Amino acid sequence: MKNSSLILNLVLLVAVIVLFVLHFTSGPSAKQNGALVTGSPQLTDMKIAYVKVDSLIVNYDLAQALHDEFTKNQDAYTKEYATRRSKFEEQAAAFQEKVQRGGFLTEQRAVQERDRLVSEEQEIQKLDQELSSKLAEMQNANNNQLVDSLMAYLNRFNAEKKYAYIFNSSGILIGDEAHNITKEVLDAMNADYAEKN
Repeated sequence: MKNSSLILNLVLLVAVIVLFVLHFTSGPSAKQNGALVTGSPQLTDMKIAYVKVDSLIVNYDLAQALHDEFTKNQDAYTKEYATRRSKFEEQAAAFQEKVQRGGFLTEQRAVQERDRLVSEEQEIQKLDQELSSKLAEMQNANNNQLVDSLMAYLNRFNAEKKYAYIFNSSGILIGDEAHNITKEVLDAMNADYAEKN
């Protein structure tokens, strides 16, 4: 999500710079009969809107469902890891106690048990890495699904509304609330989500 937001913000920054340059630079050909040409109707009649994506994501029902599923999996993975780790720590403590009281019949048997415990600890570390990787992949897939859902809706939305630009509000420091379409987009996306489920 951070990469998508960064890319979107960079694209928006370039668009703003281009508009700034187009608006404030005027060469000698910009004047006709002593009057400054005000610009083409396409530039002066642009419809612009913005969406507060962070607010949208917090209140979007799909985002909540994905978050709940992610949390459920995270809890299950944490429990699985904690169970394995706890069992290992009990075995390691029992091994340590057995070594201290001389409970192994041979040194070879003690070495075998130590090697088994080292192998078990490596398996637990591998499990931790696998579970962390699965969670990261799931989070990335969720973020992509949310971005895809938002962009698909905005494309349908804009086919009717005909905005020249719809910005992410994270790049807008000050904006007229009349151009804020977050609630309209959120309500429609939640209605779409409810209809599909």
